[in-house]
Amino acid sequence: MAIRQILRRSLSSERKSTEVPKGHLAVYVGESEKKRFVIPLSYLNHPSFQDLLCRAEEEFGFHHPMGGLTIPCSEDLFVDLTSHLSRT
Repeated sequence: MAIRQILRRSLSSERKSTEVPKGHLAVYVGESEKKRFVIPLSYLNHPSFQDLLCRAEEEFGFHHPMGGLTIPCSEDLFVDLTSHLSRT
């Protein structure tokens, strides 16, 4: 199954479950409408993902309005990045 399909299925618009599988993290992504993605914790070690985390810190500090980690980028950019990370 392609990572795009997996990520799209993890959106909380259909199910706002607070359950996150062990070894994963829920993040909120989007510029205006935030969507929820569940990603592997291993992505946090990748330099490209760390750049997004720095942007999140600059924009939100440690207060994230969605109640979880909010990533300030477009959904398409996030899906492209995580698709790339899944292949490495």
